[in-house]
Amino acid sequence: MFSRPLVAIVDDDQSIREATSNLLQSAGFLTATFADAESFLTSSEPRAACLVADMRMPGMSGLQLHQHLIASGAPIPTVLITAYPSDATRLRAHEAGIVCCLAKPFSPDELLECVRGALAGATPKS
Repeated sequence: MFSRPLVAIVDDDQSIREATSNLLQSAGFLTATFADAESFLTSSEPRAACLVADMRMPGMSGLQLHQHLIASGAPIPTVLITAYPSDATRLRAHEAGIVCCLAKPFSPDELLECVRGALAGATPKS
């Protein structure tokens, strides 16, 4: 069992995955990175305590991944990140129970606040 929470990062952009992972590791989190939702779902990694997922990816989107996890009975507190922010995206994320919806580029402090809030059981906000 890990003493530090595992945060899964799912983003099709390798540079975003690596930068997000490095930031979270520097803050004391364990991370696992995935290029798409399907590889996350089929991974043998230990269960993540928090999910950071891109909204737009080939195949399943971050929002669809979050909804899939809920439907399968294995919800994970989720932070959604997007390069295409809109009021409609934020509303859909909020209605789906996403903890935070961040626009790229986001500040390190914004992401850390959202991940910490997700791990602490914060209620969704946009």
